[in-house]
Amino acid sequence: MGEPNTIAEVYAASFRRLIVHLYAVTGDLNEAQEVVQEAFVRALSAPGRFDQLENPESWLRRVALNLAHTRYRRRRTLDRLLRRVGPPPVVPEFSSEHVALMAALRQLPAGQRHAIALHYLVDLPVEEVARTLEVSVGTVKSRLSRGRTALAALLAEPAELVGAGRK
Repeated sequence: MGEPNTIAEVYAASFRRLIVHLYAVTGDLNEAQEVVQEAFVRALSAPGRFDQLENPESWLRRVALNLAHTRYRRRRTLDRLLRRVGPPPVVPEFSSEHVALMAALRQLPAGQRHAIALHYLVDLPVEEVARTLEVSVGTVKSRLSRGRTALAALLAEPAELVGAGRK
């Protein structure tokens, strides 16, 4: 049953039942969908094992339940820790400029985006960015330079809008 078509058939036949069951267990539809999807990802990552299963839906149900229980325990532990440290700090609302910057950053290649975020947003020195990204200092400097140039182009206002705003 490990062939993609067979896994697709199991998915089509059992996904809804699994979601209904996990929703009843977790009380959260999004959580149910996530753990069921993760169970299918695990099936796809080991198709040979999945092929040997007598009852694939039962295996998927067990995996999804285990994932739900693990996530619940982790969330409960995090909740206890958060209660000890008190309420989270107030996060100010983001300005339109900040939203535009985040949108522009998403358009950059991953290397440039990571370097810019670590250096300019997290305030890490270039050497620490290089260690974090496991690249040379020169590579970080190059990514920062190219990223700044790309961001400037992405964030520049079109000439028509600049002229129209002055009337």
